[in-house]
Amino acid sequence: MTDTKAIVLYLHVHQPYRIRHYTVYDTAHNHNYFEAPYEDRRSNERILHKVAEKSYLATNTRLMAMLAENPGFKLSISITGTIIEQLERWSPQALKSFQDLFNTGRVEIVAETYHHSLAFFYSRAEFEMQVEMHKKKVQEVFGQTPRVFRNTELSYNNDLAVWADRAGYKGILTEGWDPILDWRTSNFVYRPTYTNQIRLLMKNYKLSDDIAFRFGNHDWAEFPLTADKFSHWLSEDENATNFNLFMDYETFGEHNWHESGIFGFLEHLPKEWLKTDGHSFMTVSEVIDTFEPVDVIDVPQTITWADTERDLSAWLGNPMQSTSIQQLYDLQDRVISTKDLALIEDWRRLQTSDHFYYMCTKYFNDGDIHAYFSPYETPYEAYINFMNAYRDIIYRLTEHGVMT
Repeated sequence: MTDTKAIVLYLHVHQPYRIRHYTVYDTAHNHNYFEAPYEDRRSNERILHKVAEKSYLATNTRLMAMLAENPGFKLSISITGTIIEQLERWSPQALKSFQDLFNTGRVEIVAETYHHSLAFFYSRAEFEMQVEMHKKKVQEVFGQTPRVFRNTELSYNNDLAVWADRAGYKGILTEGWDPILDWRTSNFVYRPTYTNQIRLLMKNYKLSDDIAFRFGNHDWAEFPLTADKFSHWLSEDENATNFNLFMDYETFGEHNWHESGIFGFLEHLPKEWLKTDGHSFMTVSEVIDTFEPVDVIDVPQTITWADTERDLSAWLGNPMQSTSIQQLYDLQDRVISTKDLALIEDWRRLQTSDHFYYMCTKYFNDGDIHAYFSPYETPYEAYINFMNAYRDIIYRLTEHGVMT
């Protein structure tokens, strides 16, 4: 259909404040929910150091070299407020490496919620507060004002698109899920239904997952995946203008270790892809500015980029998850009314979607993925720690006289 094709590489950076081993005996006595001893498997500092060394520093070093060697190479990154805070505190070297990337002028930052929360589905006021908090933090630390939005876990529906359109964003990201696309492909720019200006970029999950999840699988029919093979696949696709490769930053060095060859693949991809005339890399804003939408996409139900269902069931699929998150948001007015900044911040850190992801009780392939990311032995342990922290929030509200 066209010889003009762009790779849109978008990487997401996030680490939560994991809840430590917080028992019922801590409730009403110790308000420290997140600080675990360094040797503890739940230690946020220890995990941050490990991921920064294996993934962030290693990847950013290579990306800086790739940007220097390939003038046509560009990418986009989102980075949550929670990981920015942890980098400021525990790994200023890694934070500086991200700042260096953004300072090249060829790496675009994407907007999201500060605390990586599902607030949009529970409180529009809290959601908008967290988006504004993230915007200010990004401006302060990286000197950019995001123009494209992504919600937590690429969660998306028509209502979110309308909100983002009215908020002035030029684009929004989500999953390119087959039942939504129907006969169409994710390899074009779209317009969300009920909107005027905003554009929709949808993840090509098959190509993205070839890198993120199948790269190191020796049983995969396409193993080993090389940059020239991957570039050839994209070149052969005539029904495309943009290939939206969306994945976690930790794909490089953490989920796929250095020994897998993932960094070699990353380093060679620009060289292979840019060999051909008409091939380019674009940031999310550039692809929106370059290509007109080819159709309107209607998403009345909520979709995400997680699990086989591509819905919110990874976070809200069982009673532990759905009741605990609802109870937390039910406290909003009381928490905010205290004007206790420490209490408000703890309440917001408890909103981070990871806490509810750890409570997931799915089995087989999806369950294995949940277990890989969880610092807890079981989903029930995650729930118990969360609810003990929740009960302490109730105690603190009682002390403020806003809870009886």
